[in-house]
Amino acid sequence: MFKIQTLNNISVTGLNRLPRERYEIASELAHPDAILVRSAKLHELPIPPSLKAVGRAGAGVNNIPVDALSAKGIAVFNTPGANANAVKELVLAGMLLAARNIAQSWQFARNLTGDDAALNQAVEAGKKQFVGFELPGRTLGVIGLGAIGVLVANAARALGMRVIGYDPSITVRSAWQLESQVEAALSVDDLVTRSDFISFHVPLTEQTRHMIHAERLRVMRDGAVLLNFSRAGIIDDHAAVEALNSGKLYAYICDFPSNLLKDHPRVVTLPHLGASTHEAEENCAVMVADQVRAYLEDGSVHNSVNFPDIHLPRNGGTRLAVVNSNVPNMLGQISTCLAAAKLNILDMLNRSRGDLAVTLIDSDQPPSPDTLAQLSAIDGVLSVRDLGCTHRASTNG
Repeated sequence: MFKIQTLNNISVTGLNRLPRERYEIASELAHPDAILVRSAKLHELPIPPSLKAVGRAGAGVNNIPVDALSAKGIAVFNTPGANANAVKELVLAGMLLAARNIAQSWQFARNLTGDDAALNQAVEAGKKQFVGFELPGRTLGVIGLGAIGVLVANAARALGMRVIGYDPSITVRSAWQLESQVEAALSVDDLVTRSDFISFHVPLTEQTRHMIHAERLRVMRDGAVLLNFSRAGIIDDHAAVEALNSGKLYAYICDFPSNLLKDHPRVVTLPHLGASTHEAEENCAVMVADQVRAYLEDGSVHNSVNFPDIHLPRNGGTRLAVVNSNVPNMLGQISTCLAAAKLNILDMLNRSRGDLAVTLIDSDQPPSPDTLAQLSAIDGVLSVRDLGCTHRASTNG
C-alpha cells in the first residue's frame, strides 16, 4: 500500500487515477511515499525518510526544495502543458484588456450616476478617453517557447499579429508545434526593441529575475505593453511603474497584485488566475497522479525536474530502481553486487541528468534484504527500491 499525502486540494479526477486498493490518500498521514502539492510551500517542512516523490500539479516548482530533495534521491515531478490552454486564454484576454482599455472603461461605467438619460450623456462625453487599438498588425514578443509560449504565439498569429519568439533552449517538439511564420529573435534585447506586446513564459530563476529592468524598458518601443502571467519577479515592477508614469509603457497586465501595482491606472492585476480553470486543475491532477504512480510502481520517470526521463517495459522479472550520483563506475558496482548475490540481470536501463542517474534493473529473482542493504551502502547510491514483479495495470481515463 502506497501512502500519498496531499498538501492542497487536488482534483478528484486526478486522485481517482490512484486505485484505492493500492493507495491511501489523505491530507495528513505519517510516512508518505509521495506528496502531491499545488501552491503549498515545502521549503520549511521536514523531509520524511519515507518520501520517494513529490508531484506538483502545475508547472513552476519554486515552492519545492528541489536541490534538497535531489540530494536524498527523491524525484520531483511537474505538469508542463497541462494548464497551457488556460494560461494562453488569459494572455489573449490580457492583450485585449490593454488594447481596448477594458478595465478602465468598465470602472468608469460603474461609477456613473444619475438617470439613464444622464448616463447616456456621460457615456458619450467620456468614451473618447478610452479609445484603444486593434491587434492585427501589432507585434507580440514571446519570451519562452515551451507548451504555453507556443500556444500563445500560434494564437496571436491566428489573430493577425506578427509574432517574435525567443527561447535558446527550445525543444524539438516545441519547434515542430510552432507556427512557421513565428520569427526568431536573436536575444531578449533584440525582442524587446521590436515588440508592441511582450509576454513572458519562463520560470523565475536568478537568470530571469528582473529580466525586464530599467535599461531594457528604455529601449522598448514607445507605448509597449507588458504581460506577465508567468512569475512575479521577472519584471522589475518599480522600473515598470516609472515607465508607465513617463508614458514609455502603455500598460502592464499581470497575475501578481502588489500594493505598488494594484491601484495604478495603467496596470491590471489579476489574482493569480493563470491556471484557475476546472479543466486545467483536472489536467494537472491527472498528469501528476499518473506520473507519480508510474514512478512508485515501475520506476518510470516522465516530466521530472530533477530526474532523467526513463522507461523500461516490464518483462516478468523482479524490478529494482536505483537512484545514484552520476559518477564513474556506479553501474559496475551495482552489477557486481547483484552478481555476488547470484542474481541474473534480465534487462537494465540507465539514464542520467546532471548530477543524478537512475538505473532500472529486472532480475530473475527477488533480491534479499541483505542484497538491498549492500546496494544501499555503495558510496553514491541515494535510494534503492524493490518494485517486485507485478506489472502495473494501465491507468484508465
